Amino acid sequence: MLLFGADTISQFGTQISLLALPLVAVLALGASELETGLLIAAETAAFLLVGLPAGVWVDRMRRRRILIAADLVRGALLASVPITWWLGALTLPHLYGVALGMGLATVFFDIAYQSYLPSLVGRDQLVDGNAKLEIVRSAAGVAGPGAGGGLIQVLTAPVAVLADAVSFLGSALFLWRIDAAEQTPDPAERRGLLKEIGEGLRFVATHRILRMIAAATATANFTNGMLAAVEMIFLTRVLGLSPGAIGLLFSAAALGGLVGAAIVGAVGRRAGTARTIWLSILVTGPFMLLVPLSGPGWGTSLFAIGMFMNGVGVVLYNVSQVSFRQSVTPEHMLGRMNATMRFVVWGTLPLGGLAGGVLGEIFGARTTLWISVLLALLAVVPLLLSPLRTLRDLPDAQEAGV
Repeated sequence: MLLFGADTISQFGTQISLLALPLVAVLALGASELETGLLIAAETAAFLLVGLPAGVWVDRMRRRRILIAADLVRGALLASVPITWWLGALTLPHLYGVALGMGLATVFFDIAYQSYLPSLVGRDQLVDGNAKLEIVRSAAGVAGPGAGGGLIQVLTAPVAVLADAVSFLGSALFLWRIDAAEQTPDPAERRGLLKEIGEGLRFVATHRILRMIAAATATANFTNGMLAAVEMIFLTRVLGLSPGAIGLLFSAAALGGLVGAAIVGAVGRRAGTARTIWLSILVTGPFMLLVPLSGPGWGTSLFAIGMFMNGVGVVLYNVSQVSFRQSVTPEHMLGRMNATMRFVVWGTLPLGGLAGGVLGEIFGARTTLWISVLLALLAVVPLLLSPLRTLRDLPDAQEAGV
């Protein structure tokens, strides 16, 4: 419940920054498509830079301490944005530095977070535990952007970032109160950084299903990076929307994630928990074709519908595939498995952000959206070629050998 509370506070604050940081770049600093793409790349480059060694360090340390430290670092970095804004010293390089630092802290937080959950809820309740946390994330996605858009419009984007900084402090307080016992490996059992990184890489690469999940998610995230690079420019300069309207649009779209989190249990029981992994992408992916078709006025509803269905699919997919990964991985390998997966699947985000920025400069925002959503349809192919196609449900602990 304390992890749930920490996540609730942090997620609502984060939704404000998801709008505010790009809008700081676009509206306050006049960033171009390429400069916005560089910001997206900076936010996620840390997964390429430290993703693999972070997994080893997470397996060596107490995960609760890592979560608290990451929250405090992110809160301090975000607080620097309104401070420099008030001093008249905010620049794009400073924003890139904040984004990169946030990404570094998020690498450790996300790997520790996914590795910590099985020790709190037990492996037989992973789908339920992940689903509850996704409900928080999705609920924040519904309420957060609308509130964030209003705050940005009233207070300006740099000042609105302060709300997220405060939320990370609140999250750290909840995490500090968790007193669940953690087992950490004996330092004498350490075998060297490179060797332990190699063990994580081999575990994922030699697992027939994990490597296909990695390929599918990496493809989807590359296209998400492309979309994110031009999304705000498309909404502000092509559709002519205000920050408040963008916030409401994102709230409507995020409702899909809340729906997905609410129905993932029922869908898993009816279709199968393993089968849901590939069905979620196959069924909802084509709706993203509506996004580049959207236009001013009523045409913005196409954007909302496409993103709504994408939200349903993403949550169904993420809850199912993360639960699968956690269920087949031994406790002592969870950090390295999650780090390897994050390195691969999040490492494509900055590459997608750079590609989207370059394509946006050359072809414009709408054409780049078309390219990104068409490429996203290929994400399901590795899953259809994997043994997942013949499985119905996730393996239990005995079947997984953990």
